[in-house]
Parts: sequence; C-alpha cells; structure tokens
Amino acid sequence: MAFELIGSRRRYGDGAGRQAAAGTPAIDVSHMTKDFGARTAVADVSFSVARGEVFGFLGPNGAGKTTIVRTLGTLMAPTSGSATVAGIPLTPENGVEIRRRISIMPESPGLYLRLSVTENLECFADLYEAPDPNDRIALALQAVNLADRASDACGSLSKGLRQRVALARALLSDPEVLFLDEPTAGLDPVAAHDVHELIAALGRSGVTIFLTTHRLEEAERLCDRVAILNTTLRTIGRPEELREQLFAKTLTVRTLVPLSQPGGVFAGLPAIDSWRQEGPAAYLLAVSEPPGRWWRPAPTCCRSASRTTRSRTSTSS
Repeated sequence: MAFELIGSRRRYGDGAGRQAAAGTPAIDVSHMTKDFGARTAVADVSFSVARGEVFGFLGPNGAGKTTIVRTLGTLMAPTSGSATVAGIPLTPENGVEIRRRISIMPESPGLYLRLSVTENLECFADLYEAPDPNDRIALALQAVNLADRASDACGSLSKGLRQRVALARALLSDPEVLFLDEPTAGLDPVAAHDVHELIAALGRSGVTIFLTTHRLEEAERLCDRVAILNTTLRTIGRPEELREQLFAKTLTVRTLVPLSQPGGVFAGLPAIDSWRQEGPAAYLLAVSEPPGRWWRPAPTCCRSASRTTRSRTSTSS
C-alpha cells in the first residue's frame, strides 16, 4: 500500500522506513495537568514520543486519554505544565502553526452524511488549504481502499467505512503527527481489522502516530511503546515489557464438577509449568508464556462434563 501525497514533506509506503528517532521528539510533555473546575482529568503527566514512533495511550474510559489528545491538538489549554508538538512549543500563539503540522481523527468521524465521500474530502481539503487537492484526495482514497466508493453518500456507508473516510481526511494535510482517538471504537471485528491494517501501514511509513485505546490487544498489535493512563501516568514501556510487569503468568481454571484426574488433563496442555488445586473444582496453573498465545479448548475427556473459564491474575500497578 502506498501513502504518497503530492508535494508532501515525506513519502508514505512500506519501503520508506521509520524516521530517525534521534533529535527533537515529535511530542514532549512535561508535568501536564488539566482541571475542569474541581475535577482533575489529567494530573502531572510527563512523556515523550520519538519521531516515527507509534505511541499508544492505554486506559479505561474516563482515564484522560481524549483530554490529552485535545490538549496536544490545541483544542484546549492545559491548566499547568508544558509541551512541544511537532517541535513547536504548545502555546496559544503557536496554535495555528501546530495545527498545520498535525491531524486528529476523533472517535466520532464527524462527516457530512448527505455529502459524498469526495465532497467531504473536498470540503476539508479547502479548509486545510491543501495544495493540489484533487491529487491528494485521489491518493488518500487509494490509501484507504475507498476509490470505488468516492461518489457514495457518507450516510450510506457502514461505520467501518466512515472511519476509513475519516482516516483519508486526516491524511489530506500530510501531518507530521497523527492523533487517532479510539479509532476502532464500536467497530465489528472485520472493520476493526481493516482499520488496524491501515494504521500499521502508516506506522511502517514513518509518520508519528499517537493512538488512544482501552484495548490491550490493539495496543500490543500496533504500538512501539504504550503508556498506561488513569488520570496519572502509571507506566510506559514496550508492550511485551508491560505484559511481563502487569500480568502474572497464572491461569485459574474452574470446572462444573471436580476432575477425577486433573494431572492427566493439565499435563496434556502446552506451556504448563505446574499446577495446584485451589478448591473442589478450581485449579491454579503456572504457565511459561501468556495464555492467549497458546490456550486451546479443554481435552475431550472433560469437555462435556465441565465448563472451563480462565482469568489472568493482575499484579498491582
């Protein structure tokens, strides 16, 4: 898939490679706090994002993820702290220049549903003052695999296709930093997979991506590093490092009736280091790798007589 925009500052494509991480960070945040009256949405948050990095913010709803995106996108001012975005200090007087260098794809696409896909993109290309708008629109539609739906009204598209239109719109301005706020929220698995593929291609191309999500598997699949946020910043690291830190490698299995020979059952499963009985029909397994990578249904001998549930024990963070 090619992401090449006419007259752009960079070329998007699988062969482009990552931008150098050295030098000025794409985003640098220092002790940022945002209050809404008596409520603190974000408290004393500091982090940096290298150029060309796919950086994820992981947290539950209400954790402050969208507040950070809106603040870094110049849509609201922080209560305290400082930041630079695309190498420019985050100040009111620099708002226009920062907005020229970034794009934000919100959770809700915010498209004009009565207009066609092309008409929507023409409208926003005009607002962005994009050079060669027709070429940029054609290339953006090609990048998100929507060239054949260009004449369709946005109101006739599924939510997944509207998210693709929103991503095409975000590419029109050739951003240095692309903010994606919950890009797969509410999508079915197939549509979410399609959006993941587009984001992964953008990440390989070298554009800096700031992604918010509440789904661990999405952060693991797409991000170079992940920050866990819940008003305050809890930790930052590579997905595999965070999995090691936050999740103990144990698995609790409960059955409807006690197993007559639990040792024989668990010995047949891969990656089981040891097990012990926790109750009449509960068993704690110690595993050598994350359960999601190897779990398979219970053996036939106990499948009809039991119901197996699994849970990963979380350590405190």
